[in-house]
Amino acid sequence: MGSLRDDDVELKSDDLSVLPVNPREQARILRKMDWHLLPFVTVFFLLSFLDRANIGNATVAGMTTDLKLTGFKYNIAAAVFFIPYSFAEVPSNIILKLSRPSRWLPSIMIAWGIVMTLMCLVNSYQSLVIARVFLGLTEAGLYPGINYYICLWYPRSERSKRIAIIFSAASVAVAFGGLLAYGIERMNGVGGLYGWQWMFCLEGIVTVLVAVFSFFYMQDYPATATFLTEPERLYIIDVLKQDSNSLSSRFDTEFVWQAMKDYKTYVQILIYLGLLVPGYAIALFSPTIINELGYSAANAQLLTVPPFVAGAIATIIVGIHSDKHNLRGPYIIGGALVSLVGYILLYCSVQAGPSYVGVFLAAAGNFPTIPVILAWAGSNAGGDLKRGVVLAMVIGISNLGGICSSFIYIDPPRFHIGHGTNMGFLSLSIIMSSFAMWNYNRLNRKKEAQCLTENIGDDRRYEFKDMGDASPLFRYTI
Repeated sequence: MGSLRDDDVELKSDDLSVLPVNPREQARILRKMDWHLLPFVTVFFLLSFLDRANIGNATVAGMTTDLKLTGFKYNIAAAVFFIPYSFAEVPSNIILKLSRPSRWLPSIMIAWGIVMTLMCLVNSYQSLVIARVFLGLTEAGLYPGINYYICLWYPRSERSKRIAIIFSAASVAVAFGGLLAYGIERMNGVGGLYGWQWMFCLEGIVTVLVAVFSFFYMQDYPATATFLTEPERLYIIDVLKQDSNSLSSRFDTEFVWQAMKDYKTYVQILIYLGLLVPGYAIALFSPTIINELGYSAANAQLLTVPPFVAGAIATIIVGIHSDKHNLRGPYIIGGALVSLVGYILLYCSVQAGPSYVGVFLAAAGNFPTIPVILAWAGSNAGGDLKRGVVLAMVIGISNLGGICSSFIYIDPPRFHIGHGTNMGFLSLSIIMSSFAMWNYNRLNRKKEAQCLTENIGDDRRYEFKDMGDASPLFRYTI
């Protein structure tokens, strides 16, 4: 595969006539792309989320006792991951723009896979903290990189369901992590390692093996895809160009500044932050929460599985319908409300049954909102580079919320501080989503009026190619 990008073949798709494609043929081409692209990035994200969240399973498996993690030591070890993770994401996406996805994304995986494997040697609180810092640094670029990668292949109306399929891997990762932890705990003492050390080791080795395989089989861009025929390639390039209103895809620091100065970027950051804090909290602490309901450590590992399987199913269903109706905000608000009800149950209930239902609702409501907000942020940022920077900023800055998530579950067995904090963040997301919907609708009406007044049509789109989503021809998704 060469390093040719879609913008390098822009004239080619203009000069050759692209045959009209009926809906059935369009669906066939998209399915073909799905089969060749989604397995890689879905497995990437599954391993990423499994590796970052397994500290929760390791805690229930005895790590807290073995490393003498008293007081806030566990919370600090969980939190330090997010500091380098948050600040490395923007430069990582810029590197991805300048290099090739099939080289950069697997390289990230090899780096964090090695760190994860070596975490089996952790034998003290200090070594755990250092390992978590390096895990956050090496894993940082993957999630914004995956979202940017999807934007390079699919039009805006087709992204949410794909990101939902990928993100459902996070739910599967937490569920699988519980099953994996239950099994690996039985290896306690093998090779002189604790069961939780084997958990780190085996997950790291699998990550490295998948990354090495990906170097040889992952595709870069539609323009260089070996699995597409020439008519299919030209069709996809043409669809993406039409979808972007022919906005510039070249590298220029002007587009980086567009992303950083745009107030809408920070609105999306607040929405995502309001969803991410509860999401990380339920992923990191669900084994502990269930354990405090009176279940044994082993049963707590197993009981984390059903809520996150429900979350995975809900994520895919919501992603499909969000694309079908081309709506983002209402699905975010709806999911956040369901999750809010779950946390209210957890806050108020004193019995294990209703509290476990609360865990179900908290996960099944929150998880589907994550791919929708990321599809929303990416779709409403015009131009390749600005989109990449916006996604990295939204994901990177919001991930600082993971530090908050690490310190809010400090008052067992009821965890009122943690549940109450999550209720506040979900309310923030609902309020900011409502504002964003109103604002995007207002801007669309303003642009429509401008196009009518100044007689602006598609024939003038190249006049606005450097304006990003400020172009009068660009329309925001609500």
